[in-house]
Amino acid sequence: MHTVVVGTSGVTASDVLAVAREGARIELSDEAVAALAAARGIVEALAAKPEPVYGVSTGFGALASRHISPELRAQLQRNIVRSHAAGMGPRVEREVVRALMFLRLKTVCSGHTGVRPEVAQTMADILNAGITPVVHEYGSLGCSGDLAPLSHCALTLMGEGDAEGPDGVVRPAGELLAEAGITPVELREKEGLALLNGTDGMLGMLVMALADLEALYKSADVTAALSLEALLGTDKVLAPELHAIRPHPGQSASAANMLAVLKGSELTGHHQDDAPRVQDAYSVRCAPQVAGAGRDTLAHARTVAERELAAAVDNPVVLPDGRVESNGNFHGAPVAYVLDFLAIAAADLGSIAERRTDRLLDKNRSHGLPPFLADDAGVDSGLMIAQYTQAALVSEMKRLAVPASADSIPSSAMQEDHVSMGWSAARKLRTSVDNLTRIVAIELYAATRAIELREGLTPAPASRAVIDAVRAAGVQGPGPDRFLAPDLAAADAFVRAGGVVAAVEPVTGPLA
Repeated sequence: MHTVVVGTSGVTASDVLAVAREGARIELSDEAVAALAAARGIVEALAAKPEPVYGVSTGFGALASRHISPELRAQLQRNIVRSHAAGMGPRVEREVVRALMFLRLKTVCSGHTGVRPEVAQTMADILNAGITPVVHEYGSLGCSGDLAPLSHCALTLMGEGDAEGPDGVVRPAGELLAEAGITPVELREKEGLALLNGTDGMLGMLVMALADLEALYKSADVTAALSLEALLGTDKVLAPELHAIRPHPGQSASAANMLAVLKGSELTGHHQDDAPRVQDAYSVRCAPQVAGAGRDTLAHARTVAERELAAAVDNPVVLPDGRVESNGNFHGAPVAYVLDFLAIAAADLGSIAERRTDRLLDKNRSHGLPPFLADDAGVDSGLMIAQYTQAALVSEMKRLAVPASADSIPSSAMQEDHVSMGWSAARKLRTSVDNLTRIVAIELYAATRAIELREGLTPAPASRAVIDAVRAAGVQGPGPDRFLAPDLAAADAFVRAGGVVAAVEPVTGPLA
């Protein structure tokens, strides 16, 4: 099994994906253990002094003015975890919780939090044992960290609350830790606070969304090319010299992908045949411009994610010169903005894909295809309601594109009077990515059927490869009406598994 070593300088997106989705094991580097011990020494020295230090010998948030005596400090740290583990709603996905815990461990290992090495090791042990805390949908405002979600994870570290075992069964966390031979942690000064103060949940979901969207944008370029081909459109608009004069990198990449898929097609270039048209519709002609803008949005979001992956997000933080200083680095605005931006770009990609699908089904705009791609129109309805489903998904994506980060609800007696709502932005983006996958699958289903209905014209070799792969995956071709949901589910599974890109790249070479 792959092992991820956590040091003091952050982690990579591939590390997050390996731990969250592949169950990679975690090890702490010697450098991280030394940094943990050094920072802990600073915290303990401050804890021994009579002067109050926020997070070490005081209360938290609006209660920070109270000085806490030494005999109550362990109780203070336990209490913040218990009281903040106040989430509600459905359980959050296992991969999200694993990413959340791993990214909190990343910051702990930076040496800026003052947490003991044994606490960090226990966090790694829990992940390695396949124990996943029960975390709920609601409870984070994306400021002062993803508080409730991180608190539920810290509760498991203490041997309290519920968690999912490696067998997928939810049981008391104390039982699961005991079976794995893990001793629950007794938190000391600052440790409870340090386990809660981070953007780890929203960052983990950003990293996973970026990976999923990168794959989806490639698949969407392929399905757009198939739709262009099925509509007898022209590939001249994809010429690299046209895109070079508007030098957006994503646009050029999408156009190049589409051109590679269409190479050798007998279907393109017939726009002047029976029903002459000067230009294809925007949903066909402007596909690279829309998908390309989304690709450039991904690039910006990836830059923000990489910066955050290298960050140590906590409050207060331990500095190398021995100071323990308060700050506002826990505010989720940088991450929240790009999460919302991605939801906007994804909604637009879904919208233009749906417009192409609708065009394929409309006999007045499909340039010779049967109504709704039906076998016997009137007796058969063809893909009429598949487009309804696609439209419903697009409509929801438009609602999900409303930014969460533009909202703020004050909390903690107005101490935390401006929050990022980054967790909420991340949660809705996950739904958007899920919906976009289904939308691309429906366009794929319609476009492959439409190409097969173009008798006498040979599709591009890459298109033929996609059609063959889709049919081998259980997605049926043209014919009389049948129970459609299983076909759509098979197309969805094919897209999710990366089947579209896997089918074309042996013909086209690697897509951009």
